[in-house]
Amino acid sequence: MSTEALLHDIRQQLLEGGLHGCLLVRDLHTGAELGIEPDVQLPAASLVKVPLALATAERIRRGELDGAAAIDVQPGRITTPGPTGLTRFRHPARIALDDLLYLSTSVSDGAAADALFDLTPAAQVADILHELGLDGITIRHGMHELTQTPSERFTPDQAHLAHTLAIEAGTSGRGHQVHQLDTTRANTGSARAWTDLLQALWTPSAIHTETAARVRDLMAHNLLRHRLAPDFSSDASGWSSKTGTLLNLRHEIGVVEHSDGHAFAIAVLTESLVPASIQPGADILMAQAARRLHDHLRQL
Repeated sequence: MSTEALLHDIRQQLLEGGLHGCLLVRDLHTGAELGIEPDVQLPAASLVKVPLALATAERIRRGELDGAAAIDVQPGRITTPGPTGLTRFRHPARIALDDLLYLSTSVSDGAAADALFDLTPAAQVADILHELGLDGITIRHGMHELTQTPSERFTPDQAHLAHTLAIEAGTSGRGHQVHQLDTTRANTGSARAWTDLLQALWTPSAIHTETAARVRDLMAHNLLRHRLAPDFSSDASGWSSKTGTLLNLRHEIGVVEHSDGHAFAIAVLTESLVPASIQPGADILMAQAARRLHDHLRQL
């Protein structure tokens, strides 16, 4: 199948499955890449925890923060499905900064991430990204705002109403009545921007080698492996990644490293057009699309 036919087929498969997808796969050794709408900006959801981890790890390396320092964290007390870790705690906890970094990145704990944002605010994270030459990702706020969506205002049996609003209340310019989905107010990035970040973490770049290695290790130990991991993890390949989920958004970025030395950065950002919170088929479809792009690029 030609490259053009493959891209058309993948785009149609995603749409038939109720997904609008923005994807990019890049060979980290040659720079060759294949993508579908890779420059469209979408709200980042929990993907923002990767630049947060990068900024935090870099400040620890510089001596601006002490990884062993204990931080008092208030409980999130969130009871709706989805959030993890401290976000669901009922009581305050005292946790070392290094461990908050693990919880935020590898467990996708929003409360842990907000504790890190208290130390390195969104504007400072953005400044560090700019300093490192990574200008395609916009950081505007922490994670608490992502627990204040219509989803938290409806009962579980009304979840479809929140998703209907997410699907239908956007504008052609990617504004949105739900401000967490409005690209002028949310943390945002394109598939290309996230792939650029992955490349900077996995290959020589302005990021210090110690900082990059730490973030790679956190992503290698990501516990949320239901989305792309089944198609990229094996005895002959490792998958390091971060997921992002918010209302009808389902994202994952990661790097697959094969035993033969080849490595590919992969970013899959999607918007579901189906008003349902639980859609395992969407996760499967995302993985299949990414795998087809990866396999075609690797054969080339």
